Amino acid sequence: MAAALVGWSFVSPRLPGAWRVTLQAGAGVALVLLTRAPLGLCPPRLWAGLRLGLSAGVAAASAIAATTRVPPVRLSMAARKPPGSAPGWLLWRIPVGTVWAEEAAFRAALATASVAAFGKSGGGLLQAAAFGLSHIADARATGERVVATVLVTGVAGWLFGWLADRSGSLAAPMLAHLAINEAGAIAALTVRHSA
Repeated sequence: MAAALVGWSFVSPRLPGAWRVTLQAGAGVALVLLTRAPLGLCPPRLWAGLRLGLSAGVAAASAIAATTRVPPVRLSMAARKPPGSAPGWLLWRIPVGTVWAEEAAFRAALATASVAAFGKSGGGLLQAAAFGLSHIADARATGERVVATVLVTGVAGWLFGWLADRSGSLAAPMLAHLAINEAGAIAALTVRHSA
């Protein structure tokens, strides 16, 4: 499953945007059903997920907002072209095609399967490593350093996994992931608009 998810990350950018989001979101649902992964999206686990996810999301969004003032970060953001319309990016591609799809696939389905196969530590490392490796194509497409991107997203994958495990709810990593991606997208759009 980990290899298939990494492989998919090289195929999906070649698909038309509307198809990609729908297929990724649908694949997330299918993997959750296939692995019978617990989502923790009903109370009381949901409340724990919302609390932890909101706290992590606010901290992450604040850090992104603060780094936007750093000149090299601003230059990098100004140079990037948004993928399509801003509303489509912010309201469809990020929440459905990225956050839901990746959290369902990696933190729910892959984590469930990998923990069953390799135990808690090994399973957590496998899902984090696969998550990092799944961002190689993104790094190449945006001109970012591949090794740095894999390491940063791998650590993020481990942290998202920790949030899911700690709260017992996929809501926690979903909110943190959403905050990071939305804050980054809004910052990039703001910098490009003011440039």
